[in-house]
Parts: sequence; structure tokens; C-alpha cells
Amino acid sequence: MIGILTEAQDIRRAVETGEEDDEDTDGGPTAAPGVATTLLNEMLPSISVPADASPRQVAMLVAEALGPALHTMVSGFSLAFTSLAIAHDNGRTDISAVEVLQELALEIESGTYDEGP
Repeated sequence: MIGILTEAQDIRRAVETGEEDDEDTDGGPTAAPGVATTLLNEMLPSISVPADASPRQVAMLVAEALGPALHTMVSGFSLAFTSLAIAHDNGRTDISAVEVLQELALEIESGTYDEGP
């Protein structure tokens, strides 16, 4: 998720500087929906529902499959937002938002934010 947020920053910057993809014909940020779609495709699980499942069973299967993924996404966005806000509030002009996100990704990779049992 952090990588996708970093990619979104790059896309936003490219649009602002006029370096967006050639496929963009109306001057708008056509790549932005692709970032959201990529995030959802990577984060959300596929769900198999039996053909004879009742509406209640479908709801339970969807809730069981999506619950952990949505928790992870909300936690990740909250952590990213908080990290960026702290850097901003501390007046950190020596580091870009992308660098803050990259530092965060390294901390996550090292297990800094692992939840306990």
C-alpha cells in the first residue's frame, strides 16, 4: 500500500507539471483511477460464493473475507496520514512526502508496527 501511495504522489506530480501520460486527451489525471484500482486489486481478496448460498451466507462470506483486508487498509492509511502529519507538524522541510512514505515502508518491513498476539 505504501508503494501505491508513493506512485500516486508521482502521478500527481506528473499531472501538475504537465508530464502525464500521452493517453490523457482531456488534460485531466487519467492515471489516478488506475492507482485506486491497483490498490483495491492488491488489497482485497477474491471471494468465492456457492451458487446455492442464501443471502445471509453471502453476507457472512463477504464480511469474513473483507473484514481483515479493510482493517489493514484503514490501519495503513491512518499510519501513512499520521506519519505525514507528524513530519509536517514538526516542520520537516528536509524530507519529502515520498521520503516519509519510504521510511515508513522500511519501518513496516522491519516489523516496527507488528501487532502483538
